[in-house]
Amino acid sequence: MKSLTRSLVSGWARMGPRFLPFADVATHDLPLSRLLRLSLFQVSVGMALVLLVGTLNRVMIVELKVPAALVALMVALPVLYAPMRALIGFRSDTHRSALGWRRVPYIWMGSMIQFGGLAVMPFALLVLGGGGNASQWPAWVGPAGAGIAFLMVGAGLHTVQTAGLALATDLAPEEAQPRVVGLMYVMLLAGTIVSAFVFGAVLQDYSPARLVQVIQAAAVTTLVLNTVALWKQETRRPGRFQTAPLAQPSFADAWRTYIAGDGARHRLLAIGLGTLAFGMQDVLLEPYGGEILGMGVGATTWLTATLATGGLIGFSAASAILGRGVDPARMARAGAWVGIPAFAAVLVSAGTQSTALFAAGALLIGFGGGVFGHGTLTLTMNRAPREQVGLALGAWGAVQATAAGAGMALGGVLRDVVGAMAARGWLGESLARPVTGYAVVYGIEIVLLVLTLVVMGRLIVRSAPGLSPLDQPLPRSAP
Repeated sequence: MKSLTRSLVSGWARMGPRFLPFADVATHDLPLSRLLRLSLFQVSVGMALVLLVGTLNRVMIVELKVPAALVALMVALPVLYAPMRALIGFRSDTHRSALGWRRVPYIWMGSMIQFGGLAVMPFALLVLGGGGNASQWPAWVGPAGAGIAFLMVGAGLHTVQTAGLALATDLAPEEAQPRVVGLMYVMLLAGTIVSAFVFGAVLQDYSPARLVQVIQAAAVTTLVLNTVALWKQETRRPGRFQTAPLAQPSFADAWRTYIAGDGARHRLLAIGLGTLAFGMQDVLLEPYGGEILGMGVGATTWLTATLATGGLIGFSAASAILGRGVDPARMARAGAWVGIPAFAAVLVSAGTQSTALFAAGALLIGFGGGVFGHGTLTLTMNRAPREQVGLALGAWGAVQATAAGAGMALGGVLRDVVGAMAARGWLGESLARPVTGYAVVYGIEIVLLVLTLVVMGRLIVRSAPGLSPLDQPLPRSAP
């Protein structure tokens, strides 16, 4: 295990802090090699997300000839588990282990569930697509098997990410936590980008056998990465719970306590509104470029990379600013402010037929979303009571993931419904254009960002005398 760990992180560590984002977060007690090793769980999560939302989405529709509605249902299944992240975080806060671990058992359990889902997924998909001896099985076996596999992968990655982020928070000193969060999400983006290229290259010459090999290789890689990530990360404290005289509170009691304290309701509402606003355009970006601006397939593919690049820049900028003690609520509000002109640029690009303006808008959407996400996550970490870090991060993840999934679905549905109404002339002759459906979605996103700004205003820490509003430190809840 030690040799495997060294081989995975030595190359990154040799690059030095100049070339690694957030590498300066390392300390004597938390060296860079340990941080990079811990971040491998985010790489596995990114790989699973690409597989579910991107690669398998395309394979099921094009190669396996699965109806698009059924594919959409399969892809949406992992989102059903997202609300459970708050419960997972709470359980990892209060877990009683003979070995004295809290987070490690949940990371391991999530890894095994994710591994199991990926292990059976290719065979379920082949039966779903009618390949092999699928005719020997009842018609319901394919959809049921594929649905269970997708749900298992979703449950596993949500469990791993919730417990993993809580463990990162436990390990990092308070002043370094914003940059640790940034590093974790940079690795998520890195895992997403690299996995997309690898899956695309390997599956270029598609065959059922190749599909089985790729997905099962992803299953093994997930298990290896997550095992290396959690190896010797959490300190064992066998007596952690042995002397506790009082019974642990129930989840319902803990949730009531958490939601009643320190602006939690407004915080979760702001997270939901902002994530919904930035997420509704996810499934519309490339179609907008192709249908409205006449961009080719290759050009629209680069839009996704542009969006991801903007997100990476946003995370980097937010982490650097938050590391100076800036109120993360102000940081999140700044991300929402950036999103408003970004969506406006996308809308204006249709009238001007400017692909440059459209690309700039996509970059700013990614930037604003990255700043907003980093700000809200850091705000959640900073205001979480010491014994409810897992619950707080789980609540953030539950709202964020649910709003993102709902946003993608709502954006697609609204675009189709409004577009169909406009094409039939029900909205008037002036709106009987293909851009109308897209424009309504982007307009709603701007309205949602305005509502986000209103809610975020209640979370801003008042300026102390002699300090600039952006220089305000955020007080942390007492342990």
